[in-house]
This record gives sequence, structure tokens and C-alpha cells, in this order.
Amino acid sequence: MADFINDKSIALWVDLYGCPNRCKHCWLGHMPNREMEDDADAWIVNYFKPYFKEISFYSWLREPDFCDDYEARWLKDVALSIGKKPERYELASFWRLTRDSQYVKFLKEVGVKVVQLTFFGLEKMTDFYVGRTGAFQELLQATDLLIENEIVPRWQAFLYEENKEEVVALLQLSKRLKLQERCQAFGGEFKFFVHTGGCDGENRNQYEIWIEKQYIPQEIIPYFENYGSLLTEKECCELLKEDASHQMHHNDKGIVLLIANNYDVFFNFTHMTNEWKIGNLKTDRQEELIRRIVDEDIPALNLARQVTMKELVKKYGDAQSKKAFQLGDYKDFLLNRYLEDENS
Repeated sequence: MADFINDKSIALWVDLYGCPNRCKHCWLGHMPNREMEDDADAWIVNYFKPYFKEISFYSWLREPDFCDDYEARWLKDVALSIGKKPERYELASFWRLTRDSQYVKFLKEVGVKVVQLTFFGLEKMTDFYVGRTGAFQELLQATDLLIENEIVPRWQAFLYEENKEEVVALLQLSKRLKLQERCQAFGGEFKFFVHTGGCDGENRNQYEIWIEKQYIPQEIIPYFENYGSLLTEKECCELLKEDASHQMHHNDKGIVLLIANNYDVFFNFTHMTNEWKIGNLKTDRQEELIRRIVDEDIPALNLARQVTMKELVKKYGDAQSKKAFQLGDYKDFLLNRYLEDENS
């Protein structure tokens, strides 16, 4: 088998330390926090080493750098990786930014130029959705620290029916704080953007307060990501009512795996629920688990091949709803409802 898949690359995102937040939008879903065993990182890499030519190792799945020795941890992630080193992307811990004066310097040293910060409105609303009192003030403090160190903060806001006016107020706050001008002073470009998020994980539970497209405030439409392709649920149903295709996810060039702190393994397709579990590194036979990964042979995908979008929209769609969706997200929303019913 090793010769058969030796040209594949794989990225391993591992929940080694947990997360300080319990965000109500988290697409992964809420998981228990626990620190994995000291040798878990090397053990996991060695598990996949015989089968993949390139391995990128990430010691976080939720909050980045959520460990006290984050600098040594990053160096270890790089050292454990084979062929393809891990990347920083626009991810950093706003929790740590406000508690450790050396952390922002570390971010600069590893080449971070932009950090995304997530809001849900103003203080009370953001604290509620992040699941932690003080989160909003920490996000503002993190914004200042980033700019002071010439790293661009990137504000994203999740939009629901209940917080739409607060998101407008958040946009106004970003202007009052002169974030664009402050970033331009060191050659950066501040970005504020709004979206409804995906339809998986904890965010699926917000369906009842999902905003209707007609009620999206005009002031934030210019900042709404992919607004041009935003549809109402009614429009989605109309497009899918005769659609005989299947909602299939597939790994393209490389494979990305999400590994929970109990060693359950998932593809980076949607939330980490039992329907989508590939297996467990500790309890499943190694050769069989690797085969499932390479062949994408898991119950969720096998069930998805058996049901058409036409069938899903007929069973689960609301053809009268004006709630706002991206079409791809809506397909996942319908598929996951089906998978939950099949596995209940």
C-alpha cells in the first residue's frame, strides 16, 4: 500500500491542547478540552509516515498556539513535518495576544502579516457568541496590539437576525477607531467583512435566527462576502428541485485530516460528528484506516452517493423560507440533516 500512495501529501491538524472559547458559530462543533499525551505528536506523525511522502503537522485544531511554550511548539511542528512545512495562514490566538506580551513578537518572527479576529456585534453579543465574558474587549485590545506591531487585523462578523444592527454598529466602530488609516500608515490594508458562516457544526443550531436576505442592512452589503451569489432558501429549493446530482466532497491534490484529542479522525469537509468519522488511530486497524482515508470510504460519503439533491430538498427544504444561504452551504445543510436521520 505504501508504494500506491507514496506521492500523496497529507496535513494533520491535531487538537493537542484544546480551546479557551465555546463559540456558537464553531463549524467543527464543541469538543471536550484536554491536553493530549506528551508523545502524541510524534506518535501521530509516525503513524502516517510509512504511507505519505509529505506530512505537514499542526498542533492545533481550534485556537492556535494554545499552550505556554508556543514558540518551542511551533519549532517542533516544523521539525515533525516531512517535506512540506506547516503554514501560519491568518490564524493567531487573541486569547494569548492579550495575556502574553511576547506573543505578538513571536507572530512577527514567524512571518504573520494578517490576523483574523471574529466578532458577533458589540460587547454583550460578542461575549455571548464566543462563550466567554471579556472576549469583545480582548478582541479590541488584540487589534491595537497587532497594529502597534505592524500586523494587519482582519475583522470578520457573523450575521444573524438578532445581531444585524450590532454588526452595523461594529462597522461604524471600526471607522471611529480609524483602523484603515492606522494600517495604511505601515503599508497595510484593513479589511472588514461579513457573512453568515457555514451550515455545519454549532452554526447549524442558529437556523431559527438565520437572517433573511431582505433584512440584511444596506450599510453592510458592500462588506458582505460573496453577496452576489447569496440566495434565499426558496431560491435554493427552486434550483435543486430537479437536481439529480449528489453532494460529494473529495480531497483534491492533498489530504487534510482533523484529529480530535481522543484520536478520532475526520476529513476537512464539514463538522466532526460520528456520521463523518473515518475511524480512530488507537482502536482501528492501521492498514484499514489508511485505506479508508485514501479511498474516501466512509459512511457519510457512501450515503451521500445514494441520495440526490432533488430527494434532499424535497424532504428537508423549506420552499417558502427567505433565509440567506450560499448554495454550496445549503447543500451541506440538507445532506447533514439526512445523515443525522440515517444515523439516529
